[in-house]
Amino acid sequence: MTAVFVHGVPETGDLWDRLRARLGTASVALRLPGFGAPLPDGFGSSMDEYVEWMEGELHELDGPIDLVGHDWGGLLVARIATRSRITLRSWSVDVAGILHPAYVWHDIAQLWQTPVSGEAWATATLEDTDPASPLSASGQLRAAGAPEDDARAMGESFDATMASSVLALYRSATPNPFARWGTELMSPTSTPGLVLHPTLDPFDGPAAQVVAATLGAHFEPLEGLGHWWMLQDPATAAGVLEKFWADLDA
Repeated sequence: MTAVFVHGVPETGDLWDRLRARLGTASVALRLPGFGAPLPDGFGSSMDEYVEWMEGELHELDGPIDLVGHDWGGLLVARIATRSRITLRSWSVDVAGILHPAYVWHDIAQLWQTPVSGEAWATATLEDTDPASPLSASGQLRAAGAPEDDARAMGESFDATMASSVLALYRSATPNPFARWGTELMSPTSTPGLVLHPTLDPFDGPAAQVVAATLGAHFEPLEGLGHWWMLQDPATAAGVLEKFWADLDA
């Protein structure tokens, strides 16, 4: 099997390095266009374009595939798993509460979705290159809970292409992903699923368990971990995923 990992926003595929190093199986970390990877010609960074791009990448990989997504990567994984155009062995996501029909985007997402205000944020963040500054990309990631060294590294990857991709992606997802992708997004999947719920993640919520039940997925709390659980405790994260995968073979 091949484990395929998909990062979120504003991150790159390097997010998964420490977790992947602890796995006993082959793995690949995709790099979403605009996030440490070039944008294809004409690519507008919308949620649907990322799904189509991911499906193309997955078609090129040897299966069976265990697909894992974090943050926006998790939302894209859920879309791929529920529309069934790609054959997966399993799928795993976090922030599943964002898939709920009643989900309301958090404050920073709403800022990104607002014309003029979002561009002002991008300009100010790009201009502040001091990683110790709370207004820099590193400072904002640190304030959101990313470990210090990782916040600095992720902040260094933040550039104008990533900023514009962030704005375009979030603006394609109003008022929320369910409203754009419809009831198929909340239909039980024929593929085994795992919903990871870091209990200290400010971007998730109680609706994650409701979404897991609706999709027929196993619900796994990650006690004491936050949004960047794979950075905070990669050994535990790898163990949870490997147990889930092993149970599929049992």
